[in-house]
Amino acid sequence: MKVAMMYLLAVLLSATSIAKAQSQNEALVKEWERAKAYTKEYLDAMPDKDYGLKPTPEMRSFADQFLHLTDANYGFLSAVSGEKSPVGFGDSEKSADKSKAAVTKAVMDGYDFAIACIKKIPASQLNDKVNLFGKFELTKQMAIEKAFEHQTHHRGQATVYLRLAGVKPPQEKLF
Repeated sequence: MKVAMMYLLAVLLSATSIAKAQSQNEALVKEWERAKAYTKEYLDAMPDKDYGLKPTPEMRSFADQFLHLTDANYGFLSAVSGEKSPVGFGDSEKSADKSKAAVTKAVMDGYDFAIACIKKIPASQLNDKVNLFGKFELTKQMAIEKAFEHQTHHRGQATVYLRLAGVKPPQEKLF
C-alpha cells in the first residue's frame, strides 16, 4: 500500500511538472505571436519611402533595424532548437531589396521560423543547457528570452525613426 501511494504521488508530481512545462512553452509561443503582430504594426506604420531613414549616418536604417532583428531571431532560435536556419547569419541585413514589402516579408518569415522552433522544442527541454554562439551557456528558455529581449530592443529603437518620419508609433501592446 505504501509503495503504491508513493508511486501514485510520483506520477502526480510528474504529471504536474509536465503540465507546468507545457504551459511555459505555450506562454512563450503566445508572447512571440504578440511580438510578431506588434512588429508588423511598426512595419505597416512606416511609409515605404522612409524605410531607408537613418537618424544619423552611422546608425542603421529603419529597414536595417528590422532585418537585424530578423537575423538575430533566426540565429538565436536555430541555435536553441537545432533547426537549420534558412537564412545565413547576417544575410537579411545584407539584402539589396529594402523596400517595405520585402522587409515586411523577411521579418514575418523570421518570426514564423522562431515561433515554429519554439513550438518544436519539447517543454520538458526548456531547462536544458545550450551553448549560444560558442560563448554563453544558458538554458533554452533563457536563450529564447534573450532573443525576445533583443527584438524588443530594436523594435523600441524604431519608435524614434517613426517619429522622425512624422508617424505616430503603434499603441503599446503588452498583452
